[in-house]
Amino acid sequence: MRKTLLFFFMICFVALAGYGAPCYGPKMPQSGQWFIGGQTHIIFDRDLESNWGSLRSTQHFLLLSYGVFDWLSIDLKGGGGNIKQHPVDSDELDYPSSFDGGYGLRLKLYDQDDLGIVFGFQHISVHPSSIRVEGVKNQAILDDWQVSLLVSYSFNKIVPYLGVKASRVDYIHWVDEQRKRRMSDLTESIGGFIGCDLLLSDRVWINLEGQFFDGQAACASINFAF
Repeated sequence: MRKTLLFFFMICFVALAGYGAPCYGPKMPQSGQWFIGGQTHIIFDRDLESNWGSLRSTQHFLLLSYGVFDWLSIDLKGGGGNIKQHPVDSDELDYPSSFDGGYGLRLKLYDQDDLGIVFGFQHISVHPSSIRVEGVKNQAILDDWQVSLLVSYSFNKIVPYLGVKASRVDYIHWVDEQRKRRMSDLTESIGGFIGCDLLLSDRVWINLEGQFFDGQAACASINFAF
């Protein structure tokens, strides 16, 4: 069963060519266990393809993870987020915060002698409020896709980790009824990340993570197991 799921995720990895959302870190719920938490994720800069400029986004989430098995978790999130898109030769388009959400899976590949390896898939979709520019309605959606592979090592109360990821951010833009999808720069689809879990108790921990190369982003969360 585990080999079948691993094969499926690897196929997804190749097919997506990558697609950056937070990786959640190495701590996963055991079978039948729930994690809840609150997270802030900030994309400081992500370049778009061709001459479409760049974008930024601030996202806040309520997190919910469930352990299907000890080695497989389902991760869900919902909250609010904005988009700030900067074309090359014009003013930034600032879409106010509204609904965002996401989902993902994590697969524990190895967990022994304080060393852990986790494969993950994550997706975030941000749906901010529309704006008017010179009387014309503008609407946008940010779709953020990612697969990742991380390695962690536990030092008692601190669990640092690092990894590689392939990611893609799509900027979907409507001007009145005309819709266009612009992808992030494909030459910057492979990135890295580094983070740590700070264990405050057996059931409470803080996760911190920074992402680089494919874009500049960071996140922080506080989490509870029950």
